[in-house]
Amino acid sequence: MKFGVPELEDLGDVQGKSVLVRTDFNVPIRDGEITDDLRIRAALPTLNWLTERGAEVTACTHLGRPKGKPDPQFSVQPVVERLAELAPGVNLLDNLRFDPGETSDDPAFVERLVAGHDLYVNDAFGASHRAHASIVGPPRTLPSAAGRLLAKEVEVLLGVREHPRRPFVAITGGAKVSDKLGVIRALLSVADTVLIGGGMCFTFFKAMGNPIGDSLCEDDQVDTCAALLEEFGERLVLPEDVVGLGPGGSIGDPEAGGEVRNFGRSLPDGWMGLDVGPGTAAAFGEAILEARTILWNGPMGVFEDPRFEAGTRAVAMSVAESRGFSVIGGGDSAAAIAQFGLAAEVDHISTGGGASLELIEQGDLPGLAALRSAPNA
Repeated sequence: MKFGVPELEDLGDVQGKSVLVRTDFNVPIRDGEITDDLRIRAALPTLNWLTERGAEVTACTHLGRPKGKPDPQFSVQPVVERLAELAPGVNLLDNLRFDPGETSDDPAFVERLVAGHDLYVNDAFGASHRAHASIVGPPRTLPSAAGRLLAKEVEVLLGVREHPRRPFVAITGGAKVSDKLGVIRALLSVADTVLIGGGMCFTFFKAMGNPIGDSLCEDDQVDTCAALLEEFGERLVLPEDVVGLGPGGSIGDPEAGGEVRNFGRSLPDGWMGLDVGPGTAAAFGEAILEARTILWNGPMGVFEDPRFEAGTRAVAMSVAESRGFSVIGGGDSAAAIAQFGLAAEVDHISTGGGASLELIEQGDLPGLAALRSAPNA
């Protein structure tokens, strides 16, 4: 039992037992075809452990954001077909979010979900930051355990949070400061250096008194950013240059025109900053290559547009080249590292962006707390 949470071995003999496994099979689907089955393959160690020991396994998952009622757009049938290939004999329930009781943690829905099952396993790290029925409900009555994926994610991320090898460099990006304020503070309490990129850097620039043109900015967070800069000083590292798109340009559409130019920390009216510049990429790269622990969550710019991918690509390459222990915190960072063909060069890629951030920030998740209160815990 790690972190006070039961593991598969704590379930005892599973021969002939009916086991409900909460998985995170929220995979991308296009035209009825799964475009990336990573999340299904990530659950195989748990599913195989149970079936090899004679358990009857039923998996359950959400898929997309249906509004509490059946919607063919969010059918799990493509997942059923892929699961039959990868884990024959494992059944899959319909999309949990077709029932409004899932997101509201309705006791009646939980009762229907656990009916006929002897044991419960949570292997859905990417959903364990949500107090939904399938995450927190079953451990109230069934002997429960963390699956292999959930246990591994917790071990890696809490290890980084509580016992990092130093220097520990955290890289955070993305659009909004407000989405990351908690995790930035949490990282500054444990990391030696926090590198800031993405759209959020412009709110910091404005807090420094710099003009930012038409760049993304959360005006209600300017004072908060100013306080962070004053409190943490040089440990909070901002870009020294950015790449901007001029008037008339359109993000994601190079054909629309608009000049692309490099700037320092100030942009003229009509210009929008969309990536960190080459000087920043080099400086961030030096810090990353010196690190012994690296945590990266959030792109450095709009990497989906080839004109603004260079900063994110440079950071991805530095993380891949580093000899330090490297962790990618899911979400867009995981998508970027895969897009650049570098996934095999990092030590751990989290399957949950929001869950990884909450675990780093809070040190716990609703899904873990539920497992600690299970009858067998």
